[in-house]
Amino acid sequence: MGATAAPANGRSGKTAPTQGRPASEKIRVVRTAGEMGGPVREEEDLEKATRRGNYDSGSDYVLEYGELRFSFNEHDFSQRVEQAAVKLDFVEVGLSPEELQDLLELAVSGEIGEPHSSLGEHINEHWTELVGPASRSLVHWIRRLVFRGAWLDQRVKEGELDIVFDADTHAFGYVQPERDAEPIELSREPSWARLAYRP
Repeated sequence: MGATAAPANGRSGKTAPTQGRPASEKIRVVRTAGEMGGPVREEEDLEKATRRGNYDSGSDYVLEYGELRFSFNEHDFSQRVEQAAVKLDFVEVGLSPEELQDLLELAVSGEIGEPHSSLGEHINEHWTELVGPASRSLVHWIRRLVFRGAWLDQRVKEGELDIVFDADTHAFGYVQPERDAEPIELSREPSWARLAYRP
């Protein structure tokens, strides 16, 4: 299962090598306004993104998966992308603005055209090892974790899930209150520690 995304203005610009990019499109991220161009979605599309069941914190980015369309403000999306990369053991917490800019470009465009930081250079240097089928694609997994986190947050907001703390593992988890607090099992994410960026 692969993943790809397109910048809002529809222009790819100068890009990193694309050999080996996954062909199938499952998760898409679109930047709807800002540096990469003006709004490209019609008003009715953004309305769909805010209907019940879809996460909404703003209108700077829209993440699509099947019939679901989640919309994010700039700060929320940036935090989620960084947290996803940290969870995947690819970066450490506390990226610089330039490093975060490169990571966001990777999450949205699926590649980095002109790096703004050593993180972007690191990604392009190891591109052939980072791109590939979903099980081995860093881009796919960043998008997947952003989507999963927003989906869980929306389910909590709507009362379908509760957050619980496990004293044994010292970690938070999710349970279904209508099913006798049955826990939700999340699929384990891969680790990119071998190719991690360490400034």
